[in-house]
Amino acid sequence: MSGTLHGTPRIRIPAQARPGETIEVRVLMDHPMETGLPHGDGTVLPRDMIARLEVRRDGALLFAADLANGTAANPYHVFHVRMERSAEFTFTWTDERGRSARAVARVAVG
Repeated sequence: MSGTLHGTPRIRIPAQARPGETIEVRVLMDHPMETGLPHGDGTVLPRDMIARLEVRRDGALLFAADLANGTAANPYHVFHVRMERSAEFTFTWTDERGRSARAVARVAVG
């Protein structure tokens, strides 16, 4: 099954950088990460987990994370990238059912 992943991606990345500068990239996906296990009150919500985050710079894989049961709701990642030239970053979250969400950001170097 494929389709659109429910959740809101949030990206914090500078719009500009100097050549050779290391930038900080912060990504957060608003997502409940339901495990399918019973809650304290006994209610059980269907399993709904993000399985993977991929970040690509100009199409080449830059960063990937495989997520599992221990991942908190609203997964948050921070990483650093050295910028030598302008680039387009593509962020893709994929859940266990094959649904995905995508966000794109561009950093100009100059």
